[in-house]
Amino acid sequence: MMLVKEQPGIRYVTATDYRVLSCDTGATSEEDRSMIVVMENAATEQHINAVLERLSEYQLKGHLSSGEERTIIGVVGASIPATLREELEHFAGVSQTVSITRAYKLASREFCPQNTVVDVGGVKIGDGSCVVMAGPCSVESEEQIMASARAVREAGAHILRGGAFKPRSSPYAFRGLGEQGLQLLAQARTETGMPIVTEVMTPSDVDLVGKYADMFQIGARNAQNYQLLEEVGRTQIPVLLKRGLSTTIEEWLLSAEYIMAQGNKQVDLKDGAMHITFHPVADHAVSVTHPAEFVDGTVENALPARRREG
Repeated sequence: MMLVKEQPGIRYVTATDYRVLSCDTGATSEEDRSMIVVMENAATEQHINAVLERLSEYQLKGHLSSGEERTIIGVVGASIPATLREELEHFAGVSQTVSITRAYKLASREFCPQNTVVDVGGVKIGDGSCVVMAGPCSVESEEQIMASARAVREAGAHILRGGAFKPRSSPYAFRGLGEQGLQLLAQARTETGMPIVTEVMTPSDVDLVGKYADMFQIGARNAQNYQLLEEVGRTQIPVLLKRGLSTTIEEWLLSAEYIMAQGNKQVDLKDGAMHITFHPVADHAVSVTHPAEFVDGTVENALPARRREG
């Protein structure tokens, strides 16, 4: 176990064999003033547009989240006036405004209380059903991908996975067939009817991969490639965002925030594995620090560990 000395002003969460630290100074910055505007149940489109127009005058963005009962507007921007909350609460159709102090906004439960349902070529992820994605790590040949697609479909898979562009630790290893691999995936989709998810590695490849893919995959190595995250965020193609090899839950959610801030709300989080040692041979270990899967959208409650205040 790694021991951490407690210090005043430091809040930390302890897990099985490590502790996650975060500074808690109580200071308020411009970024801390991000907020949501909760509209009344009877709010009309005109009421919502009036709020959005006012935000635009302040050079702010308003992101809509429409639930069954009411609409929530997430307000994000570089500088939110301190008086804006009180001002907007006087607008017709506004129920209340709420400050969000977390670094991530659009990925929080405050902004989107209801569960997100991601539509991947007609397959719904998040509606309570079990969705299986399966297929080869990389597309190597027509024979291989077609045989794999038929096999996983017969086994009950819903989405075909396969890599046309592959990141490798060695520059001499096979790194995918590129567009030819994408074409083979599209061929497999035509025969089996399964939508495809495949990795995109660079911002310049987003348009190409988007011509074929039903869902982008952002691999663990690119989980904090912010230019790539923003580029896929400018599309409306669903994104499967893997957790980076050593990223915290908050950093993972902030990566999702990069995508969502560009307008793409179709983000699916995939936890994989993480390094717990610098051993050159040992494999990864699955993280067991957050079985609650962000039940209430907070980092603290996603970790089943003790929390102490310094």
